[in-house]
Amino acid sequence: MKKVLWVVIVGILLLICAVFIRTTTFTSKQLKVNPVRDISIDARQAAEHLAGAIRFQTVSHQNGGPLKGEEFLKMRRYLEQTFPRIHGSLTRETVADHSLLYTWKGPEAGLKPILLMAHLDVVPIEPGTESQWTHPPFEGRIAGGYIWGRGAWDNKASVMGILEAVEKHLGEGFQPRRPIYLAFGHDEEVGGLRGAGKMGALLQERGTQLEFILDEGGLITQGVVPGIAVPAALVGIAEKGFLSVELTVEVEGGHSSMPPAHTAIGMLSAAIRKLEDNQMPARISNSTRSLFDYLGPEMPYPNRLALANLWLLGPLVKYQFGAGPAGNAALRTTTAPTIIEAGVKENVLPGKARAVVNFRILPGNSIQDVMEHVRRTIANPRVKIARFGSSNSEPSFESDVRSPNFALLQRTISEIFSQTLVAPNLMVAGTDTKHYAKLSRNIYRFQPIKAGPKDLSLPHGMNERIALENYKETVLFYYQLIRNSAR
Repeated sequence: MKKVLWVVIVGILLLICAVFIRTTTFTSKQLKVNPVRDISIDARQAAEHLAGAIRFQTVSHQNGGPLKGEEFLKMRRYLEQTFPRIHGSLTRETVADHSLLYTWKGPEAGLKPILLMAHLDVVPIEPGTESQWTHPPFEGRIAGGYIWGRGAWDNKASVMGILEAVEKHLGEGFQPRRPIYLAFGHDEEVGGLRGAGKMGALLQERGTQLEFILDEGGLITQGVVPGIAVPAALVGIAEKGFLSVELTVEVEGGHSSMPPAHTAIGMLSAAIRKLEDNQMPARISNSTRSLFDYLGPEMPYPNRLALANLWLLGPLVKYQFGAGPAGNAALRTTTAPTIIEAGVKENVLPGKARAVVNFRILPGNSIQDVMEHVRRTIANPRVKIARFGSSNSEPSFESDVRSPNFALLQRTISEIFSQTLVAPNLMVAGTDTKHYAKLSRNIYRFQPIKAGPKDLSLPHGMNERIALENYKETVLFYYQLIRNSAR
């Protein structure tokens, strides 16, 4: 008995030592760099340029709504006038009528190009909400320290920020050693099949291989990551897949005074409830593990201890981190019913009920996994199950944070945004990068926009805006990134 007790005591002591050692060696991965102070830009002029771009109603509508081609044409001409050096020095190709692909040639042919991405299109204004905006959504008003309007954040700030940075470099006579591509799609908000899809295919046909790709994605957050009080720049190294599933129940309709035991609406509702109550299991993906590795050492000791010892405390971390919608989205393939349709009259039993359920697929799961999960969970042959829409995509691969390209991006962020932590992250939404996945193993998703908890609803919501100072920093970021990566 004593021998068994001693074995237990020794085991506990070894466990404590292992936890202590791992926590002690769980050290910071932040780079020590000097802030860059030698870049000057005309911030007011840059703000006016962005405000002008917002005034073009380059709206993408879901379900094949009308695209105002003249608005994209006007914006293209505006870019020509606003950035004359770019249009005099770089090669520009118009792809699929409205997307723009610029090539800035470098003298050293052996160096792989880099690709900076953004998109020209914006989402529509929700009908009936126009009067609730502080400033009209397409007026491009500069007021109260902000640039207001649809696209100020998502994503014309990146389009114009990249172009401002390149125009400034050209004015200074800067010549990148490696080629640089600028790709601005016109239909990202509806999947990017015609814009980024065509540009990605074009580059692939030409045999292009890229050193790295940077698109929109993670933000500089403050007060968003639990346990982190200072700003944290979250760089997407992967993004979730996308799948919408249509559920349909068809029965014989009739009068509501003599309903069957299970109506079309009832069966459909039960199927949806089963999917919500039986979600796919939570798992710490490599991207989320990398987030913990970079931010964990900067947290208070209890958090640091837990994140340093996921081998032991992983279930507790998953439970606590996944308690809110954002953490849950990072840990599992999510289930979200988004459309439901049935019935035409209050006293008529509908012969058909239909719903669409959207899944954002965690890396490591697949579209096939989700379809099998849906069939197995619903387990009702009267509910017809089918894929829905044309935007379905598998999860992306996860870019390696040990790559020198990630270190370059981390250094650039730290040089422009001092006192800001940088960490890899999983993008829970989608971007146009999926159309370029065959061109590089180093794909990053980051937009240098600062956001607190209340700001996360601004893109696609009302009163979209970006602070004047933050937009200046956006231009500086792209300028420094080009300087660091292309010389």
